Amino acid sequence: MIAVAAHAEGCVVPVRAQPGAKRTGLVGEQAGSLKVAVTAPAVEGKANRALAEALREILGLKRSQVELIGGEAARDKRFLVRGVGPAEMAARLAVLLGDG
Repeated sequence: MIAVAAHAEGCVVPVRAQPGAKRTGLVGEQAGSLKVAVTAPAVEGKANRALAEALREILGLKRSQVELIGGEAARDKRFLVRGVGPAEMAARLAVLLGDG
Protein backbone atom coordinates (compact mmCIF):
# COMPACT_ATOMS: atom_id res chain seq x y z
CA MET A 1 0.00 0.00 0.00
CA ILE A 2 1.31 3.43 -0.96
CA ALA A 3 1.88 5.69 2.07
CA VAL A 4 -0.05 8.77 0.91
CA ALA A 5 0.20 11.64 3.42
CA ALA A 6 -2.09 14.61 3.97
CA HIS A 7 -0.90 18.11 3.04
CA ALA A 8 -2.58 21.50 3.39
CA GLU A 9 -2.83 21.77 -0.43
CA GLY A 10 -3.75 18.14 -1.18
CA CYS A 11 -1.57 15.10 -0.53
CA VAL A 12 2.03 13.89 -0.71
CA VAL A 13 2.81 10.78 -2.75
CA PRO A 14 6.10 8.94 -2.17
CA VAL A 15 7.73 7.87 -5.45
CA ARG A 16 10.63 5.51 -6.09
CA ALA A 17 12.34 6.66 -9.31
CA GLN A 18 13.79 4.36 -11.94
CA PRO A 19 15.68 6.70 -14.31
CA GLY A 20 17.19 5.51 -17.59
CA ALA A 21 14.53 2.85 -18.18
CA LYS A 22 13.55 1.53 -21.61
CA ARG A 23 9.99 2.84 -21.19
CA THR A 24 8.26 5.50 -19.12
CA GLY A 25 5.40 4.29 -16.97
CA LEU A 26 4.07 2.90 -13.74
CA VAL A 27 6.07 -0.10 -12.53
CA GLY A 28 4.17 -0.83 -9.33
CA GLU A 29 4.77 -0.46 -5.62
CA GLN A 30 8.04 -0.74 -3.72
CA ALA A 31 8.41 -0.33 0.05
CA GLY A 32 5.34 1.90 0.41
CA SER A 33 6.22 4.07 -2.59
CA LEU A 34 4.85 4.29 -6.10
CA LYS A 35 7.57 3.02 -8.46
CA VAL A 36 7.74 4.98 -11.71
CA ALA A 37 10.19 4.39 -14.57
CA VAL A 38 11.33 7.17 -16.90
CA THR A 39 13.60 7.08 -19.93
CA ALA A 40 15.35 10.32 -18.94
CA PRO A 41 18.75 10.00 -17.27
CA ALA A 42 19.34 11.24 -13.72
CA VAL A 43 21.33 14.23 -14.97
CA GLU A 44 20.64 17.93 -14.33
CA GLY A 45 17.07 17.31 -13.14
CA LYS A 46 15.94 15.64 -16.36
CA ALA A 47 14.62 12.56 -14.57
CA ASN A 48 12.80 14.73 -11.99
CA ARG A 49 11.00 16.65 -14.73
CA ALA A 50 10.17 13.42 -16.54
CA LEU A 51 8.85 11.88 -13.31
CA ALA A 52 6.56 14.85 -12.68
CA GLU A 53 5.23 14.61 -16.24
CA ALA A 54 4.75 10.83 -15.98
CA LEU A 55 2.88 11.18 -12.68
CA ARG A 56 0.67 13.85 -14.20
CA GLU A 57 -0.23 11.56 -17.09
CA ILE A 58 -0.66 8.41 -14.96
CA LEU A 59 -2.94 10.18 -12.49
CA GLY A 60 -4.79 12.33 -15.05
CA LEU A 61 -3.80 15.65 -13.47
CA LYS A 62 -2.92 19.14 -14.67
CA ARG A 63 0.72 20.20 -14.82
CA SER A 64 0.21 22.74 -12.00
CA GLN A 65 -1.07 20.02 -9.65
CA VAL A 66 2.17 18.01 -9.43
CA GLU A 67 5.32 19.36 -7.75
CA LEU A 68 8.48 17.68 -6.47
CA ILE A 69 8.92 18.69 -2.82
CA GLY A 70 11.58 16.27 -1.60
CA GLY A 71 14.34 13.95 -2.76
CA GLU A 72 15.68 15.96 -5.67
CA ALA A 73 18.96 14.01 -5.73
CA ALA A 74 17.67 10.66 -4.43
CA ARG A 75 15.71 7.76 -5.88
CA ASP A 76 13.08 8.15 -3.16
CA LYS A 77 11.12 11.32 -3.85
CA ARG A 78 8.01 13.05 -2.53
CA PHE A 79 5.54 14.74 -4.84
CA LEU A 80 2.86 17.19 -3.75
CA VAL A 81 -0.42 16.62 -5.58
CA ARG A 82 -2.61 19.70 -5.24
CA GLY A 83 -6.38 19.47 -5.04
CA VAL A 84 -6.57 15.73 -4.36
CA GLY A 85 -7.07 14.44 -0.82
CA PRO A 86 -5.25 11.43 0.61
CA ALA A 87 -8.33 9.17 0.51
CA GLU A 88 -9.08 9.99 -3.13
CA MET A 89 -5.41 9.51 -4.09
CA ALA A 90 -5.27 6.16 -2.27
CA ALA A 91 -8.37 5.04 -4.19
CA ARG A 92 -6.87 6.14 -7.54
CA LEU A 93 -3.62 4.33 -6.79
CA ALA A 94 -5.48 1.18 -5.72
CA VAL A 95 -7.24 1.10 -9.09
CA LEU A 96 -4.00 1.74 -11.01
CA LEU A 97 -2.16 -0.97 -9.12
CA GLY A 98 -5.02 -3.44 -9.43
CA ASP A 99 -5.83 -3.45 -5.72
CA GLY A 100 -9.28 -1.97 -6.03
